[in-house]
Amino acid sequence: MTHLSDQLRDLRKTLSEMVELVKGQLNKSMHALFDKDEDLASEVLHTEKLVNAMELRIDRDCENIFALLTPVAHDMRFVFATLKINGDLERIGDYAEGISKLVILGEKQFDEELVEQISLRKMYDMSCHMLDDVGNAYINDDTKLARSVFSRDKFLNDINSSVTPIVEEYCRNHPDKIRQALLQLSIIRKLERVGDHITNIAEEIVFYKEAKVLKHGNKGTDNEI
Repeated sequence: MTHLSDQLRDLRKTLSEMVELVKGQLNKSMHALFDKDEDLASEVLHTEKLVNAMELRIDRDCENIFALLTPVAHDMRFVFATLKINGDLERIGDYAEGISKLVILGEKQFDEELVEQISLRKMYDMSCHMLDDVGNAYINDDTKLARSVFSRDKFLNDINSSVTPIVEEYCRNHPDKIRQALLQLSIIRKLERVGDHITNIAEEIVFYKEAKVLKHGNKGTDNEI
């Protein structure tokens, strides 16, 4: 095995650890939200420093491979993709941190009536499953599994598009709960962005495995490079 192969193997291992770290952050923020667990929310805020540190480490590893080992073809695409996936994971970690801050800001547990109406729990569950799947797709070079998140991202987008009138109606009927309604709306927006970053990760997996570009919403017509 060459030195480049060793470095690529180590890079994949490190990014897989980043996936697990960010998955933990998203799951903990979900439980902190629905259980109104401020201690767990605080743990997510503390762990965010580890996410940022790991992002910098992976960035540095990618830069060193480019500079010292000059990968080509599939190997080059893998390092490029890993670099970009690393950035998407860091952003997902930021959203988990942001949601945890909202949990701490919230005065009490969210009203289940609104949680149900805006499908907040379904959206959170879907986001966690999508992140789990793209993580496994990266580890196993599974482009079929990676592509499976595209349709599920549409589910997240549809929820995001539908919630504004629901929240408006809820605020009219519950003027004493406007603040928590706005916090829930903010969480919906963040989860929609989490879905976008997961989709980006799936696109990068297809890119390095198949040399196809799926960006700009044209996933039905792959562009080979």
